[in-house]
Amino acid sequence: MYSEMRDLYPLMQIIHQKGDNTLIFEARFESGNLQKVVKVNEFEYQLTLRTDLYTSRHTQWYYFQVNNMQAGMPYHFTIVNFTKHNSLHKCGLSEADAKKHKVGWRRTGDEIKYYKNNAGQGRRQYFSLTWTFPFPHDQDTCYFAHCYPYTYSNLQEHLVAISKDPVKFKFCKIHILCHSLAGNIVYVLTITSPPRSGKGTKKKAVTLTARVHPGETNSSWIMKGFLDYILGDSDKAQILQENFVFKVVPMLNPDGVIVGNHRCSLTGQDLNRKYGSNMKKFYPSFWYTRNMIKRVMGEHDVFLYCDIHGHNRKQNVFMYGCDRKQQAKAPYMHPRVFPLLLSKSCPDKFSFPDCRFRVQKSKKGIGRVEMWKMGINNSYTLEASICRSKLGCRQSTHFSVKDLESIEQHFCGALLSCCVHKKEEHEKVVKQQARVNSKVLNSDVLDWDSSSQTSDSPISCDLVAHQIKLCTKKKTKTSGKHFHSIAKNRSHKSKNTQGIETQHKIFQVLDPVKKVRTPITANSRRCRGFSVLLQ
Repeated sequence: MYSEMRDLYPLMQIIHQKGDNTLIFEARFESGNLQKVVKVNEFEYQLTLRTDLYTSRHTQWYYFQVNNMQAGMPYHFTIVNFTKHNSLHKCGLSEADAKKHKVGWRRTGDEIKYYKNNAGQGRRQYFSLTWTFPFPHDQDTCYFAHCYPYTYSNLQEHLVAISKDPVKFKFCKIHILCHSLAGNIVYVLTITSPPRSGKGTKKKAVTLTARVHPGETNSSWIMKGFLDYILGDSDKAQILQENFVFKVVPMLNPDGVIVGNHRCSLTGQDLNRKYGSNMKKFYPSFWYTRNMIKRVMGEHDVFLYCDIHGHNRKQNVFMYGCDRKQQAKAPYMHPRVFPLLLSKSCPDKFSFPDCRFRVQKSKKGIGRVEMWKMGINNSYTLEASICRSKLGCRQSTHFSVKDLESIEQHFCGALLSCCVHKKEEHEKVVKQQARVNSKVLNSDVLDWDSSSQTSDSPISCDLVAHQIKLCTKKKTKTSGKHFHSIAKNRSHKSKNTQGIETQHKIFQVLDPVKKVRTPITANSRRCRGFSVLLQ
């Protein structure tokens, strides 16, 4: 463990002789993950990722730096310890391009493949991700990542910018929800317009959370898009501020984000199963989030809860919800109405047929289920592919940062559509959804993929997921300081990942002006294997 407060950092022991063209790798920075590199030949390198701290699993997220390259030479990289059978892959970023051409993270790489290798141990199978990349500049500094990185420092910088804006700060109050196991601040934001004199209308509440899983960085970009939109000066944002109280927890697992984990916290546990836990000491952010929402429910009618995630094996953006045995009564909507409205607002990214609404026993403890049990009818998990959309005009195109940020703009539009003020307008919306009952959605959206399974996907396909039933009962199955010390021992044996052929990589460049603060430096970190991001 290395603490910023003690000014203790490991020395970069790089033995480099003049004329030596060996690439230099580094991952001892915030959110970095790379455990070991073996040079196979002059232009080929074999990479091993670190597992999540205090586990022997979860190798998916990777984020590392490369320099001392020769321009134009076809370097071949292979990550050898993935454990997932299916994958969608990504690649990196160049500082030279960032400075000269203002180019950031972008998808790149050639000859990308994802396949089963022979390094399995016992029953565990391992998979490799390979790609070839000719660096565009000599002696450049490039970064490769699983998906567009979004660190704890990025979040803090964003919140500082909001707090310094006199207009935004009037509508947004930033508070400390709690501290993580390592002492990092877990923030909660309250967003609403100031009360007006003479207006006694009680506002409804909307609660949003994100970044339970550190490796799902796209969820943070979606959350950033939401904050930018809801605090913007558009008429729709103003209407939402006047009619809702938004409670937002933008990063639930800061410790895991800082150390470069893919899925777990410093307890070595998947926190997406701990929303219902009463172990305040071990899962403080979840204990305080649940109790914060309980207090909000005592003061407001909570209209909607949404936990934002990234999906490593499915494409498009979609939702998981919770159906009730009985039909929801006014003023509540059927839980399938909101995802349907979102699909109409964002037809080239959001797929309603990919949405599922069953509550399985295996999903006990996840956010949407626990909030649904607490009485929030519209309780969802929003999943965004780390890869791409396969809908409409965006078919086979990768999601950019701007795409991810725009999703919450459509989210706000759908929220406004289902909560219009006038009664007759609300009834009109309901009738429009009722007409969808027994009808198939637009053909460009109807693309079922029930075979993929993830942390929150059902085993069986919900064949009525494209129908909205508003009038009949339906049977359902229920079933500050920037950083503090993190952990001492960071070296772990990594284990490999599963896969099939890969499809994409990402190439991107870091901001040449800002430097990432690295309060912690790890000997190794670990990643999951989709395409490569280059910066």
